Amino acid sequence: MNLKKRNNEKGFTLIEMLIVMLVISVLLIVTIPNVAKHNSNINNKGCQAYVKMVQAQVQAYEMDKNKIPTLAELKTEGYLKEDAKGCPNGNEVVIDLEGNVTTVEK
Repeated sequence: MNLKKRNNEKGFTLIEMLIVMLVISVLLIVTIPNVAKHNSNINNKGCQAYVKMVQAQVQAYEMDKNKIPTLAELKTEGYLKEDAKGCPNGNEVVIDLEGNVTTVEK
């Protein structure tokens, strides 16, 4: 039997593991608020893109049917998906009497 103490074993010490955890924690503390701050900006841009897409579908419906549609008509006629949720930021999409698409805050 070999009872000699081995000093050449590979592995991390407790201090090295704590330093790695500290670095990971600092990176998370820096990145998470930055991502949360940009989330509302991303949702607003997504809403603008959704409004433009609905506006295009209103124009297509108007050319096909010769009348201004409602959101329900766009969905039932297949111009919009039935499960379309609206704007990512929670605003409601509205079509006025002239066919202009806008958003209203809930």
